[in-house]
Amino acid sequence: MRVKELANHLSVSAETVRFYTRQGFLSPTKNPVNGYKEYGLKDQSRLRFILSARALGFTVKDIAEILSVAEQKRTPCPMVRMMIEKRLLETEAQYQETVKLRQRMREAVKTWSGLPDAEPTGDMICHLIESFSHSQEGVHHE
Repeated sequence: MRVKELANHLSVSAETVRFYTRQGFLSPTKNPVNGYKEYGLKDQSRLRFILSARALGFTVKDIAEILSVAEQKRTPCPMVRMMIEKRLLETEAQYQETVKLRQRMREAVKTWSGLPDAEPTGDMICHLIESFSHSQEGVHHE
């Protein structure tokens, strides 16, 4: 099957198929008559695996490692378990930061709803942001 057929079969874009082909994850053959890349059942199975891995938060680099281990006829399952546990911890930390950000945003909306607009001065750009950031504990400055 050609790029568009594989893409349609798995409900992804043709560019997604091309991307994973460029990454070396898919190995289409070249049709000697017309030069088109043709994907087989192994490519279809691999792409389905890749899409499942991506849906679980695995990175392209992670997938490359998993495929490399599998190609050596070794089970990648222990490595996959460690990777997903690490991703889960990272996701939990990001989630907690997002919850804190949401709370700061809610506080800003509540506080700012009753404040007037103000023209910028040489020392102030937007008094809403400046008054809020100075009054918050633990705000990170980058």
